[in-house]
Amino acid sequence: MRSTIICCLSSSLMQISKLWIKPLQFLAIVALGLLAIVFISAPAPTQPPVTLKLLMTAPDVPPWTKFMVKQFEAEHPNIRLQIVEGPNQVNLLEDMYTTAFLLGDSPYDLVNMDVIWISKFAAAGWLMDLTDEVTEAELAAFSPADVEGSKYAGRLYRLPVRSDAGMLYYRKDLLDAAGFDPPQTFEDIERISQALQAQKAVRWGYLWQGKQYEGAAAMFVEVLKGFGGFWVNPDTLEVGLDRPEALQAVEFLKGTIAQGISPPGVTTYVEEDTRRIFQNGEAAFMRNWPYAWPLMNAENSPVRGKIEIMPMVRSQSGQASGSCLGGWGLGIAKTSKHQQEALEAIRFITSPAIQKQFILEAGYVPSRRELFTNADVVARYDHYPELLKVVDTAVLRPPIAQYAQASDILQRYLSAALTNQQSPEAAMQGAAGETRRLLEAGRAKRA
Repeated sequence: MRSTIICCLSSSLMQISKLWIKPLQFLAIVALGLLAIVFISAPAPTQPPVTLKLLMTAPDVPPWTKFMVKQFEAEHPNIRLQIVEGPNQVNLLEDMYTTAFLLGDSPYDLVNMDVIWISKFAAAGWLMDLTDEVTEAELAAFSPADVEGSKYAGRLYRLPVRSDAGMLYYRKDLLDAAGFDPPQTFEDIERISQALQAQKAVRWGYLWQGKQYEGAAAMFVEVLKGFGGFWVNPDTLEVGLDRPEALQAVEFLKGTIAQGISPPGVTTYVEEDTRRIFQNGEAAFMRNWPYAWPLMNAENSPVRGKIEIMPMVRSQSGQASGSCLGGWGLGIAKTSKHQQEALEAIRFITSPAIQKQFILEAGYVPSRRELFTNADVVARYDHYPELLKVVDTAVLRPPIAQYAQASDILQRYLSAALTNQQSPEAAMQGAAGETRRLLEAGRAKRA
């Protein structure tokens, strides 16, 4: 095409030269013709690639940059994925996202979210609604709890990238030696713990996270579910913290301390405190997250090959149990100028093949159900089929816009009850009352 045009221009110039025109006019025509030839001959300008920015905690960056970013960019040459390394602490990462959104034009296109951030971010209007972008058939590949945890007010704002759920670790070797089956109820935990302690098999029976922080709220929501209670009903905003089931949950936790089943210092413990004591072989049972499994099965671990996992227990036969849902997923900032490219990136990152490679490389808990029983995954992580049972019983922390404030209220009053600063009744009544006022203020503000 270009050669044809150039030939035509040359021919026209030759014809013009034969005409009687002034020399200056002829030179001007020749110059214009040459400029046209140069312009046509020059290569067409290429569109620069779109850059998508994603903020995440520093420890999470290596598994992404090791292969996922490179592979995505190789298959999508028009898109660049820039990982911005944030602080190690998850709460600081949330603060960074919040600050960016409040400024009105977030620099981040993709939003890497803990499950408990979704309601806050979505309620504030900071996230793109993905409901019409993802079919029910596509969502069916993920854990139902992870999908439900990715919604706010019935709308989808995130796709799960990796799951997480609290679970019960137990010393299978000690239970087998003493003739005990795995516990099914909270009463079983107490009974077996006391028996093993009497035999001097362990120093402690049951370890859990009792410090005043988010981990305590996650721990308590499991016990609360096991007693048939609830924290906040997200549909009606009804508060259940002062109901009998909530008081029973608090009494159970206090009872483990009073009976010497749990250490007196358990009210100051976080995940790593409990993990170290359990890994040293000092306890029969522990509530913790999946991250602890590979650590406790390392070659130098005293409990290597001696432990098993199961969903959290319940108060009585027939009652539903619950394991607190954790996990991370990707949403899209509503202010992003590249929403369709961001959606392409999310589809790629959550695709079966990439998810499988991501899980094998990083050891995270899958969000896609098929990967829990995939032969290659199970060959490396043989506890994943059992972990699927845990995820299937996952219970959500209340997906409400004021979740952070509601969690702070629960943490304060629960800590007061566990450390004997208040009676369980007074503490839970205080927690329920303050939570109701919080929700009512939020409702009034929206109105």
